[in-house]
Parts: sequence; structure tokens; C-alpha cells
Amino acid sequence: MTRCIRRTAVLFLVLLAALLVNAARIQVLDADSLDHNPANRRDTVARYSQQRGDILVDGRAVTGSRDSGQHLRYERTYRHGPLYAPVTGYASQTYGTTLLEDAEDPILSGTSPMLAPFPFWNDLTRGRRPGGSVATTVKASVQRAAYEGLAGRRGAVAAVEPFSGRILALVSSPSYDPGLLSGTGPGVTDAWARLTGGSAQPMLDRAIRGSYQPGSTFKIVTAAAALDSGTVEDPDAPTEIAEPYVLPGTGTTLPNEAEGCDRASLAYAVQWSCNTVMAGLGVATGLDGMLDTVRKFGFNDAGIRIPSRVAASNFDTRMSDDKLALSSIGQFDTRATPLQMAMVASAVANGGDLKYPYLVDRTLASDGSVVSLTGQRSYARAMKPLTAQRLRTMMIDAVEDGTGGNAAIDGATVGGKTGTAQHGVDNTGTPYAWFIAWAQSGTSGRPGVAVAVVVEDAEADRADISGGGDAAPIARAVMEAALRDH
Repeated sequence: MTRCIRRTAVLFLVLLAALLVNAARIQVLDADSLDHNPANRRDTVARYSQQRGDILVDGRAVTGSRDSGQHLRYERTYRHGPLYAPVTGYASQTYGTTLLEDAEDPILSGTSPMLAPFPFWNDLTRGRRPGGSVATTVKASVQRAAYEGLAGRRGAVAAVEPFSGRILALVSSPSYDPGLLSGTGPGVTDAWARLTGGSAQPMLDRAIRGSYQPGSTFKIVTAAAALDSGTVEDPDAPTEIAEPYVLPGTGTTLPNEAEGCDRASLAYAVQWSCNTVMAGLGVATGLDGMLDTVRKFGFNDAGIRIPSRVAASNFDTRMSDDKLALSSIGQFDTRATPLQMAMVASAVANGGDLKYPYLVDRTLASDGSVVSLTGQRSYARAMKPLTAQRLRTMMIDAVEDGTGGNAAIDGATVGGKTGTAQHGVDNTGTPYAWFIAWAQSGTSGRPGVAVAVVVEDAEADRADISGGGDAAPIARAVMEAALRDH
């Protein structure tokens, strides 16, 4: 009998050991694969079992949470959804997250280790803290001025603070309401089909992911390259670039919209937007010189995060001189996001020191305590201080007595540059209207805002589109709002 009891006890001990080993395998060795198994809905249920933290503009929440009473309990809500969609993105139970909702998801969902009271707390407890909040750098008045300025037309606006890099506005038009995608069910899938199926592309964040030929606004970059490289020593001296200008190695003549461009000075070419002079200076500076400058402004950098990903702006690294001439006036394969062109204006305004743009000022725990702060930092010395000073003067002249007069603001110094970018097969597409600018109030010692505006406006009469006519008034409204809040 005693022997049978011992054997039974050993058997149970073996079974217990096997159970413990299996439990350890499931909970430790296989935990990660089980957590990410599509059939495991525990994490999804837990994710939506508590309210999501908020995204803040001027200290006020522009997001919220709604108790749906469903298995996935809390759905995301948005206040003024279309206005802030290019900033927030969406948080959908069906389609995931985008933009800030994605980049700051660990804070907003409560899974960030920075929210835990102790290191490795989340790993040990497999829990989550209440969602924290994300305070943006956006100014509500500036955002609204940009949104109302576009008035539903296809295009985008990006505005930054030159001396800090703080993003004051990101607007993309037409926009959409992210709340339509928050939950589950046929209503959400139908909304997704409508939003993704049309040619208007309301879910494309044109401000940071729209890629456009920048047209004549790019001449500011070419002018910086020509001055920094020594191709031009005196911006007021006549150049040797005659009109008509034939693209190198071709029989194609480059046209000018402006008059007086024959052998015009760099200053005149910027003020009145002479294609021939700027194309010739790009070729004279050379591909290496142009590449050195464009990289300092942020072109060809696929790693810019604000913290959302920003599409890389392009300037080809290998091309013949005829293509270099076209690229130097913002045509051919040159592409830029509105944020990139706002960075160009910002660097000029800030004496050549280009600040890294950022959208999140700080993150906060649910009790309001600061979790992280975004520090200001330089992206690059985009140009020499003297070059920036000269370009500031040229951009001021373009507004006060040139193509950018519609951007002038009483009581403020404004520098700007218009642009009309041809695109499409044989340039048959309706041109994009561009305007980049910076503004400084008369009572301030430094510029308060730099802005870039692009208007696609595919329904407009081709002859009526110009950066000065379409985009400059929007830029002026945005800059006025920024200076009021500065």
C-alpha cells in the first residue's frame, strides 16, 4: 500500500511539474507570439476598455472618447475634426492609427513605459496606465486662418516659428472628419470607401506628405546656393545670363513671365521671378554646389519626423545641365512638401539657422504631470548669415515692390516669394499656385512666423492662377493671426 501511495505521489508530482513547465512556456516563451496572434482579442478589448488620452491645442482638448456600450467600449471622438485632421490623424478600431494618433499612441493609450510608476512595471503587470495627453505646438487662431483661407480648395498650408521650429499650423484641404472612422461596422467601412475612393483624396495630409513641384519659390534655395558658393558676389550687379536663355545641350528656349530679365541681377531676378537668370545661376553653381545647399534645407531627407513622418522632398542627385537648369527653378523632378518650403522661408528669416520643425510641445500623464518636453534644436546652418540677410532684403522687396504685394501687412515687415509651378504631361495640368513668406511685427526683434501655401485648384481658369493672386492672401491671413498671438 505504501509503495502504491509513493508511486501515485510521484506521478502527481510529475504531472504538476509538467503543468508548471507548460504554464511557463505559454506565459513566457510563447507570450509574444500569442499576444500578436490575430485570433487573440484580449489586447484589443483591453485597448478600448478605457478612455484614450487627448490631443491638445492651446491647452484645450480637440479629441475625446465616447462610451459605445459595445465590446470595444470607448470610441474616439473629434472636436472640429476636419480642422485638425492633418494634425491628429485618426484612431480607428477598424483601420488603426495615423499621424499624431499613431506617433504618440503609447502615451495616448497608456502603454508607454514613461507612464509607469517603476521601470518594467508594464512588462511585469501586463497592464496599462490611464492614457496621457499630447500638447501640440499648434495655435488655434493660425490653424483656423489657414483652414478658412483655403476654403475647401485643394491645397495645404504649413506655418512655423522660425527661431524655435514650433509648428503653428498644418492644414490640408479638402479635409475629412476622423470621427467617421472611429468605430466598427458598415458605417465605418462605407465612410472609408467614400474617403479613399475619390480623386479629392481628403485623407492625404498634403501639408507634410503632399509632394509638389515648388516652382519659383525654389528660387530662394537657388539664390542661397549661388551666394554661398561665390557664383554671385554682388546680388545687385548684372549677371551674364542673356535672354533668351537656351537650356544647355538643347534647342529649347526657357521663357520668362517677367520683363527686364536680360542679364538681370540676382536681386531683380528674385524680386520679379526671372526664370532665365535663376536657371543660369543654378547651372553656374553646378550640381555639387546645388546639392550641398538643398541638403542643408532638408531636401532628400527621408528621416524627418515631427513626430509624424514627413515625406522626403526631392532634388535629383544625378542629372544633365539642362535638367539642372529646370530643377533650379523648381521644375523637372524637384518636389517639395509645404512644410519643406516653410522651412526654406524659416531659414531665411532666422539668419540662416534652420530649426528642426516639431509638432509636440510636451506629453503629460493623466494627472497633468509632465512626461516629456520637446527641446528646440538646429537642423542645419542652411546658409551663411550674410546670405540670409541678403535674401531677407530680396524677399522684402518682392512684397513691397514686386510679385508678392498681396502679402503685405500694415505695421509688419514681410518677405515673400511667389511661385507658379507647371506640371502634368507637357505642362498641361493646371499650375500650382505657391507662396512662401515670413513676417515680423514692428514691435518684435525677430520674425514670428514663416509660412508656405500651395493651392492646387484644379477647377480654376489656368490664366487666373498665380502665387501672388491665389496663395499670397492666404499667407497674409495666416501671418496676421500668428503675429497677433506672438
